[in-house]
Amino acid sequence: MDRRIVRSRQMIMEAFIGLLGEQDFEKITIQGIADRANVNRGTVYLHFTDKYDLLERSVETYLKMLVDSCLPEEGPGAGLSPDLLVRAFVYLKEHASIYRVLITSRGTPTFRHRMTQMIKGNIAVVVSGMKLESDIHRDVLAQYLSISITGLIEWWVVESMPYTPEEMVEQLNKILTTRLELW
Repeated sequence: MDRRIVRSRQMIMEAFIGLLGEQDFEKITIQGIADRANVNRGTVYLHFTDKYDLLERSVETYLKMLVDSCLPEEGPGAGLSPDLLVRAFVYLKEHASIYRVLITSRGTPTFRHRMTQMIKGNIAVVVSGMKLESDIHRDVLAQYLSISITGLIEWWVVESMPYTPEEMVEQLNKILTTRLELW
């Protein structure tokens, strides 16, 4: 693909994310995006149908970038490991300004929802191979863990990453391996 096309799309997405961090999605206009990206309104429409398409494609792009950042060198399916989780947290830290907006944007829970679904898919694979010593349903456990991990990531990003990526993975591992007797 032509580098100018890639660059234009990137500038438009970055302008959109910037605006999303400043105002509600409903108030964002194509003209505002074009002005922020320093392109013509027609250029935005050349790449995206409307702001909903731009939102969807931005979510896909940034979620893919996050996933790609922590893929094992052996390729997908090599399993979940602390090293991969550290790489994901490092990537989130390096790109915190973008992911803070995507995870927390009011009125557009799309990214958070899709990230939770992606985590759930990976967790479901791990849970299916676990030996459970209780009558917890695997789908309930996968759902609980995916929402918890998404919430933990959101908290970490919003709170300006008070712990290192390594500490976060260590804490997550301790939480997952500790048997909490609440009731």
